[in-house]
Amino acid sequence: MKKVPRPRTAAERQARVVEILRRLDEAYPAAQCALEHKNPWQLLVATILSAQCTDKRVNMVTPGLFQKYPTLQDFASARQVVLEQDIRSTGFFRNKAKSLIGAAKTILSEFGGRVPQTMEEMLRIPGAARKTANVVLGTAFGKAAGVVVDTHVQRIARRLDLTKQKDPGKIEQDLMKALPQEKWILFAHQIIHHGRQVCAARNPACNRCNLERLCYSRDKVLV
Repeated sequence: MKKVPRPRTAAERQARVVEILRRLDEAYPAAQCALEHKNPWQLLVATILSAQCTDKRVNMVTPGLFQKYPTLQDFASARQVVLEQDIRSTGFFRNKAKSLIGAAKTILSEFGGRVPQTMEEMLRIPGAARKTANVVLGTAFGKAAGVVVDTHVQRIARRLDLTKQKDPGKIEQDLMKALPQEKWILFAHQIIHHGRQVCAARNPACNRCNLERLCYSRDKVLV
């Protein structure tokens, strides 16, 4: 394992974060959300469906779903047992169907049929915890209310020693402190791409990782 010196001062730690961000910009300059959507509501639906499911699978399901249920009203009036079958392949389909119907009803009744644009309001929507809210606020509205923490961000943030926490909420708080706010949205997209392409949970491709020299992970794979 190649040992990497750890920064000792606040200035050194800040400089390291700046370098991490620079290298992510170099590798993924135009990273975007992988969930296909045409508007904030479709993104919210896709994000709810993405829990414990791959984006690839969600993108296979949503075109037909939005064709069958083209409006918020259609989702709000959907029969749950029918919607469950429409989204069955994404897993946890009963809870997800309940959340989608509840989300549509809430947006119609409380927000005039428009997906809200604040974290406080987003968290009132069934199925929208902080991760989902951050995805929608950041991608659909360009609002950096927090940092999306999915499994890739959890794993890589710990490998890069940007956090020592395991709880997603605590990881998000550490990242919000470590990163400049203008980078919160893009950072998550970049790390998710990096996790899929290079920094896998098992057998990470460290030899072709441009962050390797800044990484303290104990499970590096260097051959």
